[in-house]
Amino acid sequence: MTISRRAASLSRTLVATATGACLVAGCGTLPGGSGGSGGTITVMTFAPEGTKATNMPGMTGMAKAYERWVNAKGGINGHRLRVLTCNEKNTPSGAADCARKAVAEKAVAVVGSYSQHGRAFMAPLEAEGIPFIGGYGVSSEEFQSPLSYPVNGGQSVLIAGAGHQLGRVCDQVALVRPDTIAGDTLPVLLNAGLRANKMADAADIRAAEDSADFKPQAGEAIAHTIGSGKEKEKEKEKGCVTAVLGERTETFFDAFRRTEPQRRKPQISSVLGSVSQSLVDRTGGRESPFEGAYLTSWYPVSSDPLWDPMRKVVADFAFGDDAVDPDDSGAQTTWIAYTVLGEIVKRFKEGEEIDARKVKRSLNESQPVKTGGLTPDLSWRYQDMRAVAGFPRIVNGQVTFQIVQAGRLVAQPGEQPLDMTPTLVQAPRTA
Repeated sequence: MTISRRAASLSRTLVATATGACLVAGCGTLPGGSGGSGGTITVMTFAPEGTKATNMPGMTGMAKAYERWVNAKGGINGHRLRVLTCNEKNTPSGAADCARKAVAEKAVAVVGSYSQHGRAFMAPLEAEGIPFIGGYGVSSEEFQSPLSYPVNGGQSVLIAGAGHQLGRVCDQVALVRPDTIAGDTLPVLLNAGLRANKMADAADIRAAEDSADFKPQAGEAIAHTIGSGKEKEKEKEKGCVTAVLGERTETFFDAFRRTEPQRRKPQISSVLGSVSQSLVDRTGGRESPFEGAYLTSWYPVSSDPLWDPMRKVVADFAFGDDAVDPDDSGAQTTWIAYTVLGEIVKRFKEGEEIDARKVKRSLNESQPVKTGGLTPDLSWRYQDMRAVAGFPRIVNGQVTFQIVQAGRLVAQPGEQPLDMTPTLVQAPRTA
């Protein structure tokens, strides 16, 4: 009996030790635990941070806030969510490194990320069959790869939408854009929107994306849109300048404002991502140089109650991370992308093992996904694809039109959301 009791005691000790070790290592979950019976699913969000060009720390910050929120609720359909983040560094090697990390960590998807370097990150993901859900839409590969599932129309619909917006109020337009491969597509797309309103093509003004001096570009934009001062007939017309330079947009418009300040300035415009509510606030609110600017967005204005669920998650789970701004289009895109992920995971059986292949198949075959009214219902089945040259993966071509009034981004009076897909179908091939 003594030996038997000792053996039983030793057995209980070993079981307890093994259970504790397993919990520390995360090798499974106990019944009733926060991860449920389905274990953990791993995803990644990457974006550039701390670079001299565009930075999107709010995207990775939003991803971590979403992770904390869903896990506090017990996970998604019995699965605990593990979110990896990665600094893409605005370089091809950085983008490829993030993708390879997602592969090494057996991520079931890359969600809500930003990179101009689509070729660098899509190849490793495609090789392993990892879907790319809801990228920011700045690289053409996001609208070409069969493993990409965009939630918006990317830069292409924004720029075409800006052309539509300006085509109704301008006589001449100048576009200031990055001198990059991604930037090379912007004039074609802007002109497609202008031509839809029977407008002449815009002047194409290039700039280094990490430049700190935009005086030459500012002078060129003014010369194109209001003339030399001697062209009286031209000065009676309305000129518009749109700049799409990411974080450097503010730097350009500062140079623009200082160029010949006594002269009449053209109407200014941009797109969400290059100009945001936080930028307007930071540059003076009602006194901001962006007062009166026209903006094109993918989504409803940030004051719309449709964003309230995201705002609550940011307030409760971002833990004072100043990078997570609910008004920021990067954070908004990440929220929508994770909403899609959550809806897809809920379509599996509770406790079912999930891998990248299953997520991809569900995305390809599922009925439309709802995003709480923030976008049209989204679906990536073959019949949902659009006949847009260079951008066949666009399934949501909708844009909204906004204007800065009294220091706030508000819906432009008289303008309703518009699907830019027909305009893009008519545009020349850009990729």
